Amino acid sequence: MKYIIVILTILLSIVSSSNENYNTANQSSGKNNKVSIARLKYSGGGDWFNDPSAEVNMIEYLKKNTLIDVSDPKFIAVDISTNDIFNFPILILTGHGNINFSPEEAARLRKYCESGGFLFADDDYGMDESFRREIKKVFPDRNLIELPFNHPIYNSHYNFPNGLPKIHEHDQKPPQGFGIYSLEGRLCVFYTYETNITDGWADTKEHQDPPEKREEAFKMGTNIIVYALMN
Repeated sequence: MKYIIVILTILLSIVSSSNENYNTANQSSGKNNKVSIARLKYSGGGDWFNDPSAEVNMIEYLKKNTLIDVSDPKFIAVDISTNDIFNFPILILTGHGNINFSPEEAARLRKYCESGGFLFADDDYGMDESFRREIKKVFPDRNLIELPFNHPIYNSHYNFPNGLPKIHEHDQKPPQGFGIYSLEGRLCVFYTYETNITDGWADTKEHQDPPEKREEAFKMGTNIIVYALMN
């Protein structure tokens, strides 16, 4: 019996350590430790705010299909110019247009990523050029690298043996997933291109996606969130 107690103590200490940054930020801001995700607000003119129903529906899906203790389903936005970003384990960046990070914002986002945070960036058709430019400000010493189909993010909860699902056609190119790793070797940025996962989360009336495409988007979204929370 004492060996079981010792093992449980070790496991709990590992979980506590892996979530230290997130829990500390929430405690300091008076929030509980339910998992929540936030949309990243940025400057530059791009519509960072589009499809606010996306995260709401994604959280609802997580509630119904996983054991993750998620927060109430609502749209939350955090400004990259503030330290509020540290209150969330996962940030979502999307949009159609231009993105611009100031030097201070780039440094803050790098600190967030290096401190255990996870940035999921989803090209909503039109932000690819500016995202690649601006993420280079955040990680000038690292490049976006394409993830192989056998990467754990593609099977963390549901199995996607061929990588990302194709949700929207855009330029009819194959979907690609790119990543940036922290100094410790943890995937801290995941960028999806030519798929538009988050549009698949939005209310049906927004894009008239068929049920099977929306299901693929939700399942891949689940994989991303599960992976981010486990690593």
